[in-house]
Amino acid sequence: MQEEQIRAALDAHWHASADGDADTEHNIYADDAICDYPQSGERILGRKNLQALRSHHPEKPSGFNVRRILGKGDLWITEYIITYQGRPAYTVSIMEFRDGKVVHETQYFSDPFEAPSWRSQWVQKMA
Repeated sequence: MQEEQIRAALDAHWHASADGDADTEHNIYADDAICDYPQSGERILGRKNLQALRSHHPEKPSGFNVRRILGKGDLWITEYIITYQGRPAYTVSIMEFRDGKVVHETQYFSDPFEAPSWRSQWVQKMA
């Protein structure tokens, strides 16, 4: 699959994720895809289980913002922010493609934190 086609598939995937369109969101995955959540130690086996898990999330996001997508060949990374109940979750998705479908995804989720004042002289506040 050409990189332009993968990028278009990713754009459609993240747009559907933001819109809550579970069917379109999960079209990007191979039937036997694996999705790992390292922070909780969970592995989801198969597109159907991944879609069912996400469809049963008790809260719907109130915001979804893709910050950037980077990739080449069969490896693509997306940074995005999901907002649940007013709290952002900074998220990184690493997707591995085979034959035009995601066969493995690893997602990392991070809560925001206050920057310590001791390092203020070396940093710049991001918007």
